[in-house]
Amino acid sequence: MEEHVAAKMGLVPEPVSTQVIPRDRHAMFFATLGVVASCLERLTIEVRHLQRTEVLEAEEFFAPGQKGSSAMPHKRNPVLTENVTGLARLVRGMALPAMENVALWHERDISHSSVERMIGPDATVTLDFALARMTGVIDKLVVYPANMRRNLDRLGGLIHSQRVLLALTQAGVSREDAYALVQRNAMPVWRGEGDFLALLKADPQVAAVLKPEQLEELFDLGYHLKHIDTIFARVFGEG
Repeated sequence: MEEHVAAKMGLVPEPVSTQVIPRDRHAMFFATLGVVASCLERLTIEVRHLQRTEVLEAEEFFAPGQKGSSAMPHKRNPVLTENVTGLARLVRGMALPAMENVALWHERDISHSSVERMIGPDATVTLDFALARMTGVIDKLVVYPANMRRNLDRLGGLIHSQRVLLALTQAGVSREDAYALVQRNAMPVWRGEGDFLALLKADPQVAAVLKPEQLEELFDLGYHLKHIDTIFARVFGEG
């Protein structure tokens, strides 16, 4: 009966074992849990940044009457993603003792046992909770496209500098000279002294290579978003 269940679950006997199964297998399992936790934290950091008051491009769902900062009533703290960030640290922290369990005296002592009795349930339950919590965050995430556009517009068109650089090189300008031309026109924009596109159009050396309509085309945000449906389909397996 046990053999039948094991076969059904895809389990096979350990080919090399002593009193205990080699703990490198267990270490790999806990390391994988740590990597998954790190992937969650990558998402939480992004949400927490986007929810900053001065950015506010996205935020966790904030229920009516919910309190944010205890000292600043206007704040809407990202409490859920901050929580998941901390949980990710815990799960990663449990990967190290799992690796220290690999080296056993004569490959058969049981010093690993007390460790695994703690990190086994704790790491799996913690990660399960973190995954469920992050799923809820993403499901209810509030997104502000108008704020995204506002933040982009504050840069005066500087986000398009790379496309301008490449267009100049494709038009025959050396990369070094193209870089200098783009940087020369970008620096005043950093200081709030003009619009990037307008400065490029007014630059004789740039205008000698790229026509005004060519420069305007390089400032089209749609260029960066044209493959977004393909990317989502590739990730989520749709279409």
